[in-house]
Amino acid sequence: MLIAGCGDLGTEAGLRFAAAGHRVTGWRRSADKLPAELNGVSVDLTGELPTIPADTTIVVVATAADGRTEDAYRAAYLEATGNVLDALDRDGIDARILLVSSTAVYGGDDGEWIDESHPVAPATATATILASTEELLRARRPEAIILRLSGIYGPGRTRLIDQLTAGTAVVPQEIQWTNRIHRDDAAAAIVHLTTQVGDPGTVYIGVDNEPVDQGEVVEFLAAQLGLPTPPVGQPSSARTGGTNRGNGKRLSNAALLATGFRFTYPTFREGYLAVINGDGVRHP
Repeated sequence: MLIAGCGDLGTEAGLRFAAAGHRVTGWRRSADKLPAELNGVSVDLTGELPTIPADTTIVVVATAADGRTEDAYRAAYLEATGNVLDALDRDGIDARILLVSSTAVYGGDDGEWIDESHPVAPATATATILASTEELLRARRPEAIILRLSGIYGPGRTRLIDQLTAGTAVVPQEIQWTNRIHRDDAAAAIVHLTTQVGDPGTVYIGVDNEPVDQGEVVEFLAAQLGLPTPPVGQPSSARTGGTNRGNGKRLSNAALLATGFRFTYPTFREGYLAVINGDGVRHP
């Protein structure tokens, strides 16, 4: 099997595939950063790609942009995915394909419930590029799986904890619905959908069991860290003139659960406790 884009998430998925007995090839810019369990190949996904092993039956595209600019997203998602598809056609590879995308393609900021039947309506330029990447994949490989993730957190992803310890966190003045998934559960979902589901659907939302108001998360973390509850106020993006995301959206994982998938960290509580306890490592 092949993982195109072995960052933190792709590497964790690759390790899980390898533990299940799969021979895993991992493509990334610096293959020397990959663990020994993966056959790492140094590749620029926007350039000429090496020959794909003929026995490849699973391909995971798990790229990540170097920044939040349109150019960075276009290169990491649209160009890289198109390039991988070209390589699959070139080498005659008929594999099950899974693309890691984002729930940002839905837009929405009024607290509504959203599932896979909800129309795509990207509200930002970068989300539009993600939607275009999905459209490209769907046009060329209609049976491919798209896994839309939201708010990956886990080992080494401690932005909110860092804000609390620095005293810069706030409890939002209004309800701000948030959705998240622990890195390990996201990796497990990739493995599950590509190897454990006989006839998977073509789109899944990858979030945990509980959309939650950001204020509740902040208060929970403050209590676990032994810190005072932060003051009520505007999030930092609003204070500095950033975009106001409205009240957010609530995402349903019912379709993923219907495949038999079960979460190690079903809510933010279990997941953040693991982060606080130092469980796991973030892959370089």
